[in-house]
Amino acid sequence: MTNSRRNPKTGEVVVVDLGYAAKTRPCLVLAEQSDTQRAVAIVAPLTTEIRGGETEVAFAKPRWLAQECVVNLSGLGSVELHRIERRLGTFPTDKFEEARAVLAKMFGFTAGGHV
Repeated sequence: MTNSRRNPKTGEVVVVDLGYAAKTRPCLVLAEQSDTQRAVAIVAPLTTEIRGGETEVAFAKPRWLAQECVVNLSGLGSVELHRIERRLGTFPTDKFEEARAVLAKMFGFTAGGHV
């Protein structure tokens, strides 16, 4: 794996080995290299199991994804960079901002960044 794959950028969609019975899945990178002491990124998985929940962000299917899906922000987690297998593409900017707004609501943050 090249170094560029291990250093994802915020707003990219990458394939991640989540460690579930050898299953990989596409994930949206929400924060790249989030901690200088740990080689991790904060990601949210993409899922084809669309339920219409408040923590899902829908987006138009890009050509690099096989099926229509949503970002499942309730599945938020950190992954070690070595688990990132490859980059798929860039997430739409307007939908990334929507994801940020959903996260702010989920965590009770105000526009000023305070609880």
